[in-house]
Amino acid sequence: MTERYQAPRLTLPVGERDHAEGPPGARVVLVEYGDYQCPYCGAAYPIVKRIQKALGPRLRFVFRNFPITNAHPQAQWAAETAEAAAAQGKFWEVHDLLYENQSSFGDPAFFTRQERKLKLSVERLEQGVAQHLYLDRIQEDFMSGVRSGVNGTPTFFINGVRYDGYPDYAPLIAALDEAEKA
Repeated sequence: MTERYQAPRLTLPVGERDHAEGPPGARVVLVEYGDYQCPYCGAAYPIVKRIQKALGPRLRFVFRNFPITNAHPQAQWAAETAEAAAAQGKFWEVHDLLYENQSSFGDPAFFTRQERKLKLSVERLEQGVAQHLYLDRIQEDFMSGVRSGVNGTPTFFINGVRYDGYPDYAPLIAALDEAEKA
């Protein structure tokens, strides 16, 4: 008798600690384990934005850090930067900026040019990164991903179950619609 495949589940449930957009009571929760320097995550970023727009308040989107530092040397810096921005209430603004400007990671003046637009203290941001103040948070995200069966980025979970399909708009939206009906 053959066993039916069951996709891995989130080991760390979505909660208050998470960076989330969308209502807490949404019927569908999409969790992404992502790496800011990963080109595949960069390609998935506009797809996720499009899905958020299409589903509106029916969707809660959660982002967790999964920097793959052996392949992406600036992934840890980017994750720490996003977390340092979160301490200033600007996680999503910097999250978006990082994905929209992956080619600017090596530019030391990048955030200085964005400071006024973001209404962000670049000094505080850089200090938080330099002191690795958010390393534990990133490590917690990473280890929860490992325990949940994440082995590359982006990895998505829909209502706590790993999505093993292709991370493009049509298959993802179909899976989300199916999860909403379940």
